[in-house]
Amino acid sequence: MKKLLFLLFASVLVLVGCSENEEGSESNNETASAEEANDNESTETEETDSEETESEEAESEESNEGENDVYFEDNVLQTDKFKIEITDTKVIPVGEKGNEYGENPVFAIWYNTTNLTDEDLDPSTAWMFTFTAIQDNDPNIENELSVGMLPDDAHLDTQMANIKKDGTVENSVSYELTDTETPVTLVAIKDLIGDEIGRADYEIE
Repeated sequence: MKKLLFLLFASVLVLVGCSENEEGSESNNETASAEEANDNESTETEETDSEETESEEAESEESNEGENDVYFEDNVLQTDKFKIEITDTKVIPVGEKGNEYGENPVFAIWYNTTNLTDEDLDPSTAWMFTFTAIQDNDPNIENELSVGMLPDDAHLDTQMANIKKDGTVENSVSYELTDTETPVTLVAIKDLIGDEIGRADYEIE
């Protein structure tokens, strides 16, 4: 009888021990799985952050390259949409060809416009939306010059012509002078009301 009771008691201890081992094993497996999931999430987060950083750096480089391609110097205006090259300038007195009906002498400019995109563009709009002419001869205000008549009849039919991509069209423009001594300053502005691209002074001759 004692042996039977001893065997029953031993069996109970064995079962309890096995149960505890199984619970411990399951707990260890759950902990390992949780740690593995955390490691995977951390790795994915690091990869995402790295990709976002690389993308931002690439966008910044592209932006800087675009800004470097926009300038006005040496009679050339370069933008991402078009290019304007000033080829000649001169003063036309009142009554002379190119200023037959004006009341003031005009500063005439000849230039070539090249369209760099597939967008509609004509030489007059490209100029007017970019350039302002100034004579710095007023101590109180900025003296912006008024646009005069077209100084060259050769451009009557092409001044508003649509330029094909990579095509170039010649045109001319004039500004009414307020005196015949102060240089004319051409100021190039990005997209009419944007930042200044550059400026250049032209002597009155």
